[in-house]
Amino acid sequence: MARFLNLLFVVLFLSACPKNVEVKPTVERRGVRLLALTAERETMKITELARQLEADTDQERTPHIVAVGESPLLPAEGADVWLAGDEKGTMGFSVDNCMLLEVLSDDGKRVGRAAVGYLNGLSEGKEQIDLLGRRAFQFEANEVNLASLIPEHGRFRIRATVLDIGGVGYVSDVFLIIAPRVTPATDELRAQ
Repeated sequence: MARFLNLLFVVLFLSACPKNVEVKPTVERRGVRLLALTAERETMKITELARQLEADTDQERTPHIVAVGESPLLPAEGADVWLAGDEKGTMGFSVDNCMLLEVLSDDGKRVGRAAVGYLNGLSEGKEQIDLLGRRAFQFEANEVNLASLIPEHGRFRIRATVLDIGGVGYVSDVFLIIAPRVTPATDELRAQ
């Protein structure tokens, strides 16, 4: 009987212990080209305008469209998204003057937007567009995180419109670096 109770105790103890199962992330790290290098051009030679937008500047307030790029549909669950200048996420990128980043749901509806680059402000109608990151022409690899813009569930795509407001306009190669979302340490402690 003692042997049976010992065996029963061991079985119950082992079944109560949590299993150490390695959970694979739903998102694999990869780079997706968003924009291809667009050579420097004088602003006045760029004829396409973004008439719905207004730049906060003492120069021409209607931005010129330097380049446009759009990602394929990407899964949102567990994804963190950064900007870089190469597919591996090791190089920085540059833009003159800025990129308008629009996050679109899989049905094409805009669900988020922000601007990245060197400008005082950008608006669409009476709505001010948030600036993401610091005010600059050049950014380090993975300096600009887009996680605050993307939805938590479903699929999304990102459209980038490079805008210039005077002088010259250009953009280097820009990639989206998609990686598994890292849970902050505070959340891990709360879960224990």
